Amino acid sequence: MPSKYYLHKTSFADLPVNVGKGTKIWHFCHICRGATIGQDCGIGQNCYISGRAVIGNGCRLQNNVSIYDLVTLEDRVFCGPSVVFTNDLNPRAAYPKRGKWIPTLVKKGASLGANSTILCGIVIGSHAMVAAGAVVTRDVPDYAVMAGVPARQMGWMCECGGSLDFKNGKRTACPDCGRKYVNSGKKVGPQK
Repeated sequence: MPSKYYLHKTSFADLPVNVGKGTKIWHFCHICRGATIGQDCGIGQNCYISGRAVIGNGCRLQNNVSIYDLVTLEDRVFCGPSVVFTNDLNPRAAYPKRGKWIPTLVKKGASLGANSTILCGIVIGSHAMVAAGAVVTRDVPDYAVMAGVPARQMGWMCECGGSLDFKNGKRTACPDCGRKYVNSGKKVGPQK
């Protein structure tokens, strides 16, 4: 068993893998050769990490999440139970792509709710929130709240998880933590 990270005895890591210090990989997981997992991550029961997947520092994968080739999670991404990623828009068993997958990027601090589905080729913005059961078919802006099938934007969310209300103008503050935000009409970001 590796000394810098925890690998439960029921899980497999096809060495070599790059797993950061303090990461915990729980029951019945499979980490494929070449996978990259950052420091201080929590990988829940029955997760699968492909060899060309990249997981940043401080990520949390709840039970039953598969991270396939060319899916990248930046730092502090949360994946709820049974989040589904894809890497092929038109799969056919008789015509395999042989590694020519479509990349997907989930930016830092984003949260993906239980049973949400993320089609390949999508960028999920920083600190965005995807609701449970949503099916994301297009890029998601930073700080956006997405819900539904297909997912549509329902509002804005602070880095801390508080709801942002821009009804009275282009500036607002989070009611929970006080962080200030600006809405330019095209994107939302922290006030500088």
